[in-house]
Amino acid sequence: MSANPLLQRCLSLWTRLTDLLDSAQPLAALLARGYVAEVFFRSGLTKIRDWETTLALFGDEYKVPLLSPGVAAVLGTGGELLLPVLLLLGLGGRFAALGLSVMNVVAVISLSEIAPAALQQHITWGVLLAALAIFGVGRWSLDSALVKPLLRRAGLAPA
Repeated sequence: MSANPLLQRCLSLWTRLTDLLDSAQPLAALLARGYVAEVFFRSGLTKIRDWETTLALFGDEYKVPLLSPGVAAVLGTGGELLLPVLLLLGLGGRFAALGLSVMNVVAVISLSEIAPAALQQHITWGVLLAALAIFGVGRWSLDSALVKPLLRRAGLAPA
């Protein structure tokens, strides 16, 4: 018994649409990585440009739990400079996305007050980082080009 011609047409269109969206995934992942990486990297550059102000902010305004202001400033700035580079390159991409997610959450909870627009930005970054951590950083990444083949040759990943 053959399927309804209208149903066949709808399924054919759906298949083409999903194939198109699947083919756009590497570009979408790269754009998401680039956007989030730029935001965090620029923040890190701002911190190292004026280290005294950064230390003052971590001492007075940013109340990072469990860390002294100096340690929090060094770790935060280092993370904002290293993790975005890894994320953009897609090298240890899921690790970088998770690390930036932690930094994003800490940034929100460490501020005594946060404007609604700023909170919305943090939510947007968090959603993008969560997607990259969960679904991966895409085929256009060093993880895909270098790491996965090495793991396959070592027998640590499926062929």
